[in-house]
Amino acid sequence: MLLRKVISQKFSVKLFFFVSFGSIMASSENKSITVTQWGSINGRTIDKYTLKNNANQAVDIITYGATITSIRTPDKQGSIADVVLGFDKIEGYLSTSNPYFGATVGRVANRIGKAEFIVNGKKYRVSNNAGRNTLHGGFKGWSSKIWNAAIQDDLLVMTLLSEDGDEGFPGAAIASISFKLTTDGGLRIDMKVFVTKATPINLTNHSYFNLAGHGGNSTELYKHQITVNADRWTVTDSESIPTGEIQSVENTIMNLRTLTMLGDVIDKVPRGGYDDNFCLPMNTVNETQFVAKAIHPSSGRYLEVYSNQPGVQFYTANFLPHQDDIGIVGKNGTEYFKHGAFCLETQNYPDAVNHENFPNSILEPGEHYRHIVIYKFGVLI
Repeated sequence: MLLRKVISQKFSVKLFFFVSFGSIMASSENKSITVTQWGSINGRTIDKYTLKNNANQAVDIITYGATITSIRTPDKQGSIADVVLGFDKIEGYLSTSNPYFGATVGRVANRIGKAEFIVNGKKYRVSNNAGRNTLHGGFKGWSSKIWNAAIQDDLLVMTLLSEDGDEGFPGAAIASISFKLTTDGGLRIDMKVFVTKATPINLTNHSYFNLAGHGGNSTELYKHQITVNADRWTVTDSESIPTGEIQSVENTIMNLRTLTMLGDVIDKVPRGGYDDNFCLPMNTVNETQFVAKAIHPSSGRYLEVYSNQPGVQFYTANFLPHQDDIGIVGKNGTEYFKHGAFCLETQNYPDAVNHENFPNSILEPGEHYRHIVIYKFGVLI
């Protein structure tokens, strides 16, 4: 019934065919992707899909929030570790202590200042779930919804209908996300959105990485070396809302253009660590460009990030509990603490809808949003 309503609001026949019949056309015979039941919410089953390749790597993704719950990859000795933070059971992802571990975040990732914006001359007020501001789509953003899922050849495809007025946002939206684990260690995520009314769209994946293993915490995070391919960053106020100013990273703590040991710089960053949007070079040649690289020297593991987005939010888990507090209890009973992981969230600039000098974030009917991010894991030789 909902899909009929959406189609009546001028969605194309092509989009209707994709969303309605994608699961019918899907094949579940590909042995590189398997599915198991992983709990339920209000009687609705939550499924876990496992993607594997021939390099002893595997990724688990659940239909709640299109969330990555595990990424298992070898070190230089061949020992496998899970390198993303998360929970063993669905209850953990439903808890108020879940800081968006591994989730697909939307309809608008990051922050919207004062929880309001103007589109086509009309002011919209959306959920103010972060003080007077909006964070990651509101109280029940796309990270808190159950997605439909299907296996299509070597792809896991998840789809979601967000109704007109969802968390205050105008227009219905249909989102699809495909996940593919390649033989060279790349987890490719391809996000697409169509809408019925002009509305801001900005998705991201919110995985928390620690290449020593998900339980490495700050002791191992500080050993990571990081480089971010950005010569500018967006300045924010005390509420982490962009002021509109874009500054050069030159001669600042934001200059991560060469490999930098996190332990050497993290305590010098204002507000207790990195939680900032870095502006990537304009890319007009390739589908994706190099965004960042992280290396954990003792294990030899590295992560390279590629994307087609204009920005990346580099976040060092500053809001996880301090070491002298009770940590967030995650997988295998592990407690997660402040600076226990890092996020590289490719996306548009925060609060772009309220800044004319930022890249456009308004998606119009008839257009389509496409966001590609590749998380490529490997081992130093």
